[in-house]
Amino acid sequence: MTFGVPVPVIETERLRLRALGADDLDNLMTMWNDPAVLTHLGGGSRSREEIWMRILRYAGCWSVVGYGAWLVEARATGAYIGEVGFRELKRDSEPSFAGTPEIGWAILPAWHGRGVASEAVAAALAWGDAHIDAAETVCIIAPTNAPSLRLAARFGYERKSDLTYRGHPQVLLGRRRPLPA
Repeated sequence: MTFGVPVPVIETERLRLRALGADDLDNLMTMWNDPAVLTHLGGGSRSREEIWMRILRYAGCWSVVGYGAWLVEARATGAYIGEVGFRELKRDSEPSFAGTPEIGWAILPAWHGRGVASEAVAAALAWGDAHIDAAETVCIIAPTNAPSLRLAARFGYERKSDLTYRGHPQVLLGRRRPLPA
């Protein structure tokens, strides 16, 4: 079961990106309480309520701003891999990037090193470039998260500034939307 407006399903060679729904709560609980995932994201483990609110927030993004996050699963088996997508979170940060679509991704550690994050981000960006009316997208990444910083750079994200968000240092990166061919 999913909520709100229809969320596009995107399929790549190995992945399926689809809407997050109520049935995904347990998978998200696993990922968002994995110490390896939390290392670069700050904060401690997430409660069931917090994860449920995440699902509702993502559904709300699709309904309110017309874009949002997808659950990432293995196309062949349906195995849960993580999430990727865009959000408009109105973060309280300085500098502010409110109003600019923010891309983010989180992949279960068991899937690291297989290129699935790159494949998922490429699919999300292709969709975003075609459907989001914004000159730029941004992401924030912990300065200690070298793999995500490399992934962002691979897709054209460039350092804009340093910031602190909820007491944790972050790097704000931006990517200009490619001009139509």
